Amino acid sequence: MVRKRETTETKKKKTKKAKKEQKEKKVIKKPKLSRYFEAVGRRKTAKARVRLFTRGEKKFLINEKPLEVYFPLTTLREKAQSPLEIMKCQDKFQVSVLVRGGGFNAQSEAIRHGLAQALVEFNPEFRKRLKKTGFLTRDPRMRERKKPGLKRARRAPQWHKR
Repeated sequence: MVRKRETTETKKKKTKKAKKEQKEKKVIKKPKLSRYFEAVGRRKTAKARVRLFTRGEKKFLINEKPLEVYFPLTTLREKAQSPLEIMKCQDKFQVSVLVRGGGFNAQSEAIRHGLAQALVEFNPEFRKRLKKTGFLTRDPRMRERKKPGLKRARRAPQWHKR
């Protein structure tokens, strides 16, 4: 039995048919309506996973505690909420944050960074104003590691004569 070899013309016809079939099968993708908008904010060793819910009670929870309980100092609360205040969205979202590592100040700045990124995911037009205030820039300053032979990163042991 002798097989007939496919010529380049027949191959081209087959690929054209296949492409037509794929175009017909393609379904127009609609934007996914998610329950929340999520982003991660970081500062020093603190990491905050921020979720913005458009539905539900409009409250601000950090590690399942209200903002006022988690951050007793007003300066830290203001720092954490500042992206919402700038965009005038305090009453539009339910905010849920899981934050780990770092101190209170680093945690509030990590929340600010994550909240700004989540707001940009919600509405890309917010990017310009948030970028101008510096909330979308991750602060790269970290603690320097300890070096061998030293007490800390740069602190040398005290010199003594004898």
